[in-house]
Amino acid sequence: MTTVSLPLTPSLSLTSTSHTSSIQISSFSMIKFHRSFTTLRGLNFTSNSTPRSRRTADFKILAKSTVSGVVTDDVVGALGDVEIFRSSGESVAFKELWDQQEGLAVVALMRHFGCVCCWELATTLKEAKTRFDAAGVKLIAVGVGPPSKAQILAEKLPFPMECLYADPDRKAYNLLNLYYGLGRTFFNPASAKVFSRGESFKKALENYTIKATPDDISSVLQQGGMFVFKGKRLIYGRLDEGTGDHAPLDDVFEACCKLPVA
Repeated sequence: MTTVSLPLTPSLSLTSTSHTSSIQISSFSMIKFHRSFTTLRGLNFTSNSTPRSRRTADFKILAKSTVSGVVTDDVVGALGDVEIFRSSGESVAFKELWDQQEGLAVVALMRHFGCVCCWELATTLKEAKTRFDAAGVKLIAVGVGPPSKAQILAEKLPFPMECLYADPDRKAYNLLNLYYGLGRTFFNPASAKVFSRGESFKKALENYTIKATPDDISSVLQQGGMFVFKGKRLIYGRLDEGTGDHAPLDDVFEACCKLPVA
């Protein structure tokens, strides 16, 4: 039986860039936070917002910190039949996204398509795509929202549509037990990492539009994660601890070049 230990506990980095950039981004973020929190505070989340303690699943591959001894076959087995959508609108099962024998795939579960941090991660992934291609790794980016919102991101950023998928009901996110809620979205210390990435954040904002935000406002509370698969084996997994917290790409590339622990 194949098992793997997942490095899920990120280190907090508060390294700042220029003073000016930090102030500009901080001001923008606080304005967005105030508006979003004012809107969210009065909402009653009943759909797609089951508390973590009450969620049921055939397996739980990820918890709040480091998890070891994960049976990797269970991950793809349960995730494989989950249907999401291509950015062009067609439905597709997860197991059809990459070669289930020996294919290497990086699956980035991003936040909702209207999140500026989602646009920042998408920008980073797009810039790394040439490196992924050279390593024989398929890039799969999934966001929260309908295909129409994915198309907005793909056209405006821009981002390659063949690599972009939509999960409007957050089926994959719920199955993988990714973080969800007000605390993770607005108050987690890991969210401060975004202030150390001033240049990439500003680049993501160049063509940003809030029109990519899903109509289902509860989806803005969903966090993402990064996963690397080799065939049906999960060889790397990391949860985003908060908004703007992403897996270091160097760690992802390192995982792509390693086999799972036997």
